Amino acid sequence: MIRVAHEADASAIHAIYAPHVTAGMATFETALPGADAMRERIRARLPNYPWLVWEEGGEVLAYAYAYRFRERAAYDWIAETSIYVDAAAQGRGIARRLYGCLFDVMRLQGLTQAVGVITLPGTASVALHEAMGFAPAGVWRQSGWKLGQWWDVGVWQKELQPAPVPPPPVTPFAALASTTALGQILGHA
Repeated sequence: MIRVAHEADASAIHAIYAPHVTAGMATFETALPGADAMRERIRARLPNYPWLVWEEGGEVLAYAYAYRFRERAAYDWIAETSIYVDAAAQGRGIARRLYGCLFDVMRLQGLTQAVGVITLPGTASVALHEAMGFAPAGVWRQSGWKLGQWWDVGVWQKELQPAPVPPPPVTPFAALASTTALGQILGHA
C-alpha cells in the first residue's frame, strides 16, 4: 500500500536510509541524522511537497519524496526527487510503482519537471530513473568526497507535464491532503 508518510514513520525511514549514510554512496550525508531529524524532515517538507511510503503488513519498506530544487521563485515548477527501498525489498518493482505514484502527485500539484541527482556510477539508480522516463542532463565532476574518494554526480531530468504559459501557482501538498484526486492516485497505486 502506498500512503502519505507521517511523523511516526521516522524510525522506519531512518532504518532504510542509515546504510546509505554509513556505507553507501547514494547520499552524500556522512553522519547518521537520527529518527528525530527524519521526523523533522517529514514535518518540514509535507506542507509543500509529497513524501510517500510503501507499507506492507504495517512495515514501511520504501519511501519517496519531492523537495524544492532551488530557492528562487522561478524554479517553483521543478522539484528534486529521492527514493530509497529497504535492501530486503529490492527487486520487487516497489521503486517503480512508488516513484510513479510520486510523479502523479507532483503533476496534480502543477509541477512540470522532476530532477534526480545520482552519485555515479549508480548503475541501479540510473537504470531506475531512465526506466521512469528521466534523461541525462549533466554531470558534476568530483563533486562529493565520501568513503575515501571523490565521486561524480549525474543529474537526470524528467518532464512531468508540458509547462503552461504563464504557469499557475503550484498547489502546496497540504492543500491536496484530503482531496478525492489524491485519494484516487494513492488508491490506484
